[in-house]
Amino acid sequence: MKPLTLLLAILGFSFYSNGQTSFKRNDIYLEAGGNGLFSSINYERQLTKQPGLGFRLGIGFYAEKAFYLTIPVGINYLFKLKNNKSFIDAGLGATWTRIDGNLFGDSKNSTGDHFVNFAPSIGYRRHTTKDVMWRISITPIANKYGLVPWLGFSIGKRF
Repeated sequence: MKPLTLLLAILGFSFYSNGQTSFKRNDIYLEAGGNGLFSSINYERQLTKQPGLGFRLGIGFYAEKAFYLTIPVGINYLFKLKNNKSFIDAGLGATWTRIDGNLFGDSKNSTGDHFVNFAPSIGYRRHTTKDVMWRISITPIANKYGLVPWLGFSIGKRF
């Protein structure tokens, strides 16, 4: 009877410890700058069971003299650093943008304009023990108006 109890205790502990170290593949986060241009909320899913290839989709906006709606999509790859919770985050994204000045009485853009931005990115990502993720990245934006150096900062929850 004692060996069976010991075996069950060992199996239970191994399942418990495996559950504690499993890689969470989903993130939902707010981003300032970055692929969403101004501000966005994004969902990201790692496509592998370990850090690696991921996909993101979001929606963002900005309003000053005109209303900007953005829909960022992209892929990224997480390269592990020595610490298992630190990564180099490299990605390639595209952001559909619509400007509607009519909402704010801007006659220049009263008919609206839309275009696609291309946004490669490289940055540092950190996962904390409390399932929080944060990232800072360099994300230059290229579109029909030219190339703009850009930065991004993200913070969110992993699940």
